[in-house]
Amino acid sequence: MYRYDEFDTQFVSARVDQFRDQVRRRLAGDLTEEQFKPLRLMNGVYLQLHAYMLRVAVPYGTLNGAQMRRLAHVARTYDRGYGHFTTRQNIQFNWPRLKDIPDILAELAEVEMHAIQTSGNCIRNVTADHFSGAAADEIVDPRPYAEILRQWSSLHPEFTFLPRKFKIAVTGAPHDRAAVQVHDIGLQAVRAEDGGVGFAVYVGGGLGRTPMIGRKVRDFLPEEDLLAYCEAILRVYNRYGRRDNKYKARIKILVHETGLEALKADIESEFAETRGGVLTLPQSEIDRIVAYFAPPTLDGNAGTGEFDVACASDPAFAAFAERNVHAHHAAGHASVTISLKPVGKAPGDASADQMDVVADLAETYGHDEIRVSHEQNLVLPHVRKDDIPAIFARLAEAGLAEANAGLVTDIIACPGMDYCALATARSIPVAERISERFASQDRQREIGDLKIKISGCINACGHHHVGHIGILGVEKKGEEFYQITLGGSADENTSIGEIIGRGFAYDEVVDAIEKLVDTYIDLRESRDEDFLAAYRRVGEAPFKEALYGTA
Repeated sequence: MYRYDEFDTQFVSARVDQFRDQVRRRLAGDLTEEQFKPLRLMNGVYLQLHAYMLRVAVPYGTLNGAQMRRLAHVARTYDRGYGHFTTRQNIQFNWPRLKDIPDILAELAEVEMHAIQTSGNCIRNVTADHFSGAAADEIVDPRPYAEILRQWSSLHPEFTFLPRKFKIAVTGAPHDRAAVQVHDIGLQAVRAEDGGVGFAVYVGGGLGRTPMIGRKVRDFLPEEDLLAYCEAILRVYNRYGRRDNKYKARIKILVHETGLEALKADIESEFAETRGGVLTLPQSEIDRIVAYFAPPTLDGNAGTGEFDVACASDPAFAAFAERNVHAHHAAGHASVTISLKPVGKAPGDASADQMDVVADLAETYGHDEIRVSHEQNLVLPHVRKDDIPAIFARLAEAGLAEANAGLVTDIIACPGMDYCALATARSIPVAERISERFASQDRQREIGDLKIKISGCINACGHHHVGHIGILGVEKKGEEFYQITLGGSADENTSIGEIIGRGFAYDEVVDAIEKLVDTYIDLRESRDEDFLAAYRRVGEAPFKEALYGTA
């Protein structure tokens, strides 16, 4: 993991002191809420429906045990005993008192954490593949590049007040687990014929009111040009991005209205001005940052076979191993997904006690590394396979052993109208009811891979546009209705889901989802054909008929 240097420490501490004074003035009445708003947003503090919310940055989703314990402490001491992990690999606390937030930030700073640039019209937390540095199919660990981007973008004087928020994602494998094509800038690591590392660059992806898939502007960007090229993109966006209409302010609209070739020409022209200058990444600096992310020293022994014995003797463990254990580049090792999607519970939530358990497991078995996935789960990236039975037992005691990674109950959901001031419908109760409907593990495994994603408003924080089944909650004449989309995906074959018909009332939407799933089961050619493949083969017609009948 990256470790703060003296500059980082002083920078974050000074920011905490500055915000403490701003909070003091707000509580004293010297600042109105309107005057305070831009100040709190620069420090990750939102005003939700019922209370302030604090969003804490987890850069590229990487944590250690001490940091997870501190998050547990914040949840237990300053909130209501839990935190909510988000699709940007961050964590949100929904109930802190404003007077306590400077103390929270000071305590987070002690373990090298902060909330800077988790809100506002700036470059947000850079996200990455949650299996970075561990995945068997990885070309290169993307986190050093994400860290370089973090250092470059933190309080960048030219990009502090962009037309709109700006999101960057990086993946280091051919199979995209970071949804790079639905980000403002998406970077996918590739190797040149000579073995050099570079990136395919996508620009203008995004969800929300106008979902768009990013357009490729570079097949290969050498790693030394990473900052110069990203700066060129940001400069073009900052110059031409619309500021007269926030709904048309994202770079995806600029791509659409300007045209890809014209915008690409502007980017390349800007890049030509800066390439080879101070933004060029020296190999020594790349090596310095890469060293922070050196893989742990792993046990080279093949193991004693405890993993295989447990799979053969314990059906519950075998189910967990099938869904939540993932291939590692080192023999005898694996990455383990810790599901935050127990049946009937809010997706992405973890209690303080559960966070402490995850910290224990990381320190005992996982080389003190934890990842947050954009799918709102946690990951132990480096564990011996023979240690997984002991890990599973501890997770089961903590209510964290749900064997559902990638299944129908592994639902992404935003907080919705239970918390969010922007939401027009509830998300969490819908997710809870769907998971209860499909609670049977046998049924989940029979269905197979299926990604359901739910948003409580058109801003699409639940990524519904790229769900195999997407659900968008809207308000209509004072009632909640849920629009369904089919065929979305956020991997290397990204697609935006298609609306297939009228929405469903709150009491109808779970039945509608079950009809879609049953229809898929009936029409698939084999167990190996997952929902998305079947939909792409047959199209919307049989699903539409199942929901609405024949025309």
